[in-house]
Formats: sequence, C-alpha cells, structure tokens
Amino acid sequence: MNNDLIKIIVRFFILVLAQVLVFNHINLFGYINPYIYTLFILLFPVKKESRMLFIFLSFLIGVSIDLFSDSGGVHALASVTIAYIRPVVLRWVFRNAYEYQTLKIAATSLGQRSLYIILLILTHHLILFCLEIFSFTDIPFILKKTLFTSIFTSCLCILFMVLFSRKKR
Repeated sequence: MNNDLIKIIVRFFILVLAQVLVFNHINLFGYINPYIYTLFILLFPVKKESRMLFIFLSFLIGVSIDLFSDSGGVHALASVTIAYIRPVVLRWVFRNAYEYQTLKIAATSLGQRSLYIILLILTHHLILFCLEIFSFTDIPFILKKTLFTSIFTSCLCILFMVLFSRKKR
C-alpha cells in the first residue's frame, strides 16, 4: 500500500470516530452541530482519475455517520453531492492550478482555502438540513441552522487544516 492510501484510510477512520464520539455531542444553542467529517471530502487528493473512488468513499463516510447517528441517509446524500460538485468548485476557486493538475489544497492561500471550504460546507449543510427537516413551513429555521452550523463547521475545518498542515521547506 502506498503512503497516500494509508493517509486516506487513517483520515477516514479518525474523522468518523471524532464525529461520532465528540462532535455529534456538541449542540450549541440547541441547533448548531459541527460536522467535521466533511474534512475527508474537502482534503481528498485532487486527481481526476480517482473520481469514482472519491465519490464512493464520500458515500461510505456519509453512510458511516448515518449508521451511528440513525439519520436515514441524509449524510450520505449530502456527502455524495458535494463530492460530485467538488470539481466545479475547485475549478472556480483555484482556476489554473486545478486545470493543470498542480493543485495542493494545503499549499494554497488561506483566502482561497476558506472560500473553497465555505462553499462546499454551505452546500452540504443546506442539503443535509433540507432533507433532515423536510418542511416548507420550517424554511427560515433550515436557513438559520444552515448558516450558523456552516459558520461553526467552516471555522473548525479551517482551524484543523491550519493546525495539522505540515510546512514544506
């Protein structure tokens, strides 16, 4: 097994465990829950030839969270959706670096990284909460929950990316 595959497997299990054992139990103001497992999708290596594997692993991490959270597949659908649209967001945020396959997310500017994270997490959370709540009468609550949970999750993801990124010399 190569080094990248081992990192992916370890990251998968650490993020599922962290989500299930720690972050699922954080409930600020009754409706803000961070979904840190999305870091797996955000940090997956950018290679066009591994797209189907990436979508499958995104489904797998979503289903894993669904199994532990008893949430009926909403995490799986939200995860697969952001995995599917990720190339569009990468192309829009990082432009030429993505097109020429030279993109390393950890090596990009904090502004670009933050925009990338915020766009995908907002999309993930909007889909997640629309499916979870599934009521037209609760649209203001869905939007409020999406906004505040996205802000909290994005801040945590950016913090973890900064804290755990290795500086290349």
